[in-house]
This record gives sequence, C-alpha cells and structure tokens, in this order.
Amino acid sequence: MRLAGRFRALPLRSRLAMLTATAVALAVAVVSAACWFVTRAQLEEERDASLRNSGLDSSQVGPFALTCVNGTGEMPLPAATATVQIVLPSGRACTYGPSPIPVRPSDLAVARGALADTLHTERAEDGREMRVFTYPARVGQGFVGVSIARPTSEIDNSMATLAWVLLLVSGIGVIGAGAVGLWVARAGLKPVDRLTDAVEHVAATEDLTVRIPVEGEDEVARLSRSFNAMTAALASSRDRQAQLIADAGHELRTPLTSLRTNVELLARSEETGRALPPDDRRALMASVKAQMTELAALIGDLQELARPDAVAPGPLEVVGLHEILRSALGRARLRGPELTFATELAPWYVRAEPAGLERALVNVLDNAVKFSPPGSTVEVTLAPDGTLTVRDHGPGIPADELPHVFDRFWRSPSARSLPGSGLGLSIVARTVRQSGGTVALVPAEGGGTAAVIRLPGAPTPPPSVVADEGLDQS
Repeated sequence: MRLAGRFRALPLRSRLAMLTATAVALAVAVVSAACWFVTRAQLEEERDASLRNSGLDSSQVGPFALTCVNGTGEMPLPAATATVQIVLPSGRACTYGPSPIPVRPSDLAVARGALADTLHTERAEDGREMRVFTYPARVGQGFVGVSIARPTSEIDNSMATLAWVLLLVSGIGVIGAGAVGLWVARAGLKPVDRLTDAVEHVAATEDLTVRIPVEGEDEVARLSRSFNAMTAALASSRDRQAQLIADAGHELRTPLTSLRTNVELLARSEETGRALPPDDRRALMASVKAQMTELAALIGDLQELARPDAVAPGPLEVVGLHEILRSALGRARLRGPELTFATELAPWYVRAEPAGLERALVNVLDNAVKFSPPGSTVEVTLAPDGTLTVRDHGPGIPADELPHVFDRFWRSPSARSLPGSGLGLSIVARTVRQSGGTVALVPAEGGGTAAVIRLPGAPTPPPSVVADEGLDQS
C-alpha cells in the first residue's frame, strides 16, 4: 500500500517512464530467459550428438581393453579430447583420463550386451560433473563397454557467460527504455501541459477567452476541443448572465423610480399636514398599485427565466393542449373584456409541464390582448394537426423587429408605453422548446400578427392516459 501511495504521488511523466521501464524489463526478462533455456537445450543436444559420434573404432578399443583385462598397466589414449573408460562385464573399469567415473548399472548392462547404449550424467571422483555415453565394443570373443565422457562445465561456462551478457543487455535495455519512456511522456504530455496551463490561467484570472490549439484527431485533441467548447459556453453564459442583470436592473429602475416618487408625495403630504385632493390621492394610490403589480410580474418572470434552460422546470405529463388552452382563454377574457375571442379548438394531446404550458399560453394570449384595438376579435385556432394559431388585429410587427421578439427584455418601440417587462415571449419560447415544439410570430393577412405554435403530440391520448382517466371516473 505504501509503494502504491508513493507511486501515485509521483508526477505523471515519472509514472509513465516507470511503467514503460517495467514493461520493457518484463519483456526483456522473458525473452532473455527463453533465449537462455533454448540455447542451453541446443548446446546439450549438440554435445550429446557429439558424444554419440565420437566412438572409438575396434583398432583403438582392442589394445586398451586387453590392457584393462590383463591388468598390465594403464596406457594414455592418444589425442584424446574426452575421458575414455573401458567397462568389463565383470564390473571392473579402466579409465583413460583425469579421474575415474563411477560405473552405473546401465553401463554394466551395455558391457554385458543387455543394453544397446546409455547416456547419462555422472560425477567423477575428482568432483567434476561428466556427461557419459556408453556403447558396446567387441573385443575377441566378447564385448566390453566403452564410456566416453565430457565435462558439463563446457556448456555451463558458456551459459554463464551468456547469462552475464543477457543481463548486461537487459540492464542497458531497461535503462534505455526508461529514458525513452520519459522522453515520450514529456513529448506526449505537452498538449496536456498546455491544457493544464490554460485551466490554471482560467482559475487564476477567470479569463474565458483562452483557447487551446487543436492538432490531430486523437484523445488529447478531443479533450482540447471539449475544453474550448466549455470555455466558450461559460463565456457565453457569463455574458448572458451579465446582460440579464443589466436588463433586469434597467427594467426594475423605471417602476421603482415611479413608486418612490409616489410614496414620497404621500409621505410629504402626511409630514406637512397638507392633504392631497381626493382625486389626486386616488390616482396616486392607483399608480402605486399598478407599479407594485408590474414589479411582482417582473420578479416572477425573472424567477422563471433564472431556471436552467437545459433542465425541464417540472415533470412532463401527457395533457390535452385544447383543455389547457380553454383555461388560458378564461383568464385572457378577464383581461380583455371588450374583445371578442373566436375559438376553434380540435383535440390535441402533448407531453409538457401543465403549469408552465398554461403560463406560456396565457402570455401569448396576453400579447394578443395588449395589441388588439378595443372591440376587435382575437382568433384562436387549434388545428387537427396540432398547430395553434393566435391572431390579433393590431398594428402588427415590422419585419425588421421580428427576429428580436423572443429576446429577453426586448420591447418594440411602439410598445414602450404599454405595461409589460419584455419577458413574456421569452418564457413562451423557452417552454415550447422544452416540450420539443416551435413558436414563431408572423404577419397576418389583412393586418395584425399571428403567433404560430407547433407541439409534437397526437389527436388522441395514449392508452395509459385513457385507462387512468377511466379509473378516476370510476
């Protein structure tokens, strides 16, 4: 655990270099071990083959065997490159070499003709380990065993040298791999360094104009693009927030100034003891009430717009657009009693938040009421395909102002004197967009303006809604 903690505490470059060196070390160790074992097996195979092929002919074996049988003394083997030992059927052995080799039962079986040959490893009397090959040889009327032995140190010394060479090469390879891994880590992490510097710069200065150059299509490039998109979105969000605060302050200033003036007049009247004329007092009180109503509506609109656009303000439900529209029409008729509402509503069911959708429809109808001349007609049509059209017969909206009607706090110059905050249509656009629909204001034929809303839905409710309604009625 301590080693793991210390490893995680290292810089990323060092960890990558260590991991690279470790991976190379394991690979080199496996390859070196395989090379060592394969080489040893090959050398041993060649040595055994050499022993099998180095047998003495009868002219060489005969004199040595007779000398061994007669016991007349030992004779050196001319030009011998290995230890030669004659094994008699009786078990007696004569050695021509540095040190005698113990006779195994398999060697004796070869000397007696019971075994074709034998190959084994034995330790000589002087302590050396010998590889022994014993085969039969005819001498006179019988057989003897001829053992030819070579020290295993011939291979052991070579393998020891090879082991040191492999170890040295492996060490150089591991060190080189660590250095290369560190260099690769530094080169590969340069884009990450730039990203880190950019993030630290943003954290320290709150400068969201920083952008990282994007090169290629790899993961680092994708991360850089995501960072650039994030900073751009944050910058845009901060700009919108600043604009919202500035616009809200501007809109709040007017009713607050008027309200303050009216309150000061009332307070001065009380302080001086001069009562205002009844008509002036009623007008002041009506103005104060109107300004308070306007402030309350503006604050409500600001609270509605303060919720994140990406998150629906409430759970979506399957509701009847025609039913919510009837409720909104009831409220709109109270605000425009002098107007006539011509309605034609076909059933249409949508998935939306009921309260938010009703508020949006009320805002659309209020907008039509506001700009309709007294005694005119507001036409409200919900077509069988779900298209809602609210048409007024007011002055209309100039073409150059249409792109701005859904902007926050935007108000047409002709509507500056009318009540409102310029947030109603922004709320409409937001609510419709959350329900997956579209909204637009277009000039109407013959004058006036038509608000066209399209929400995805169906003329009949889903079976689950029908079943729930049946249960409620029962």
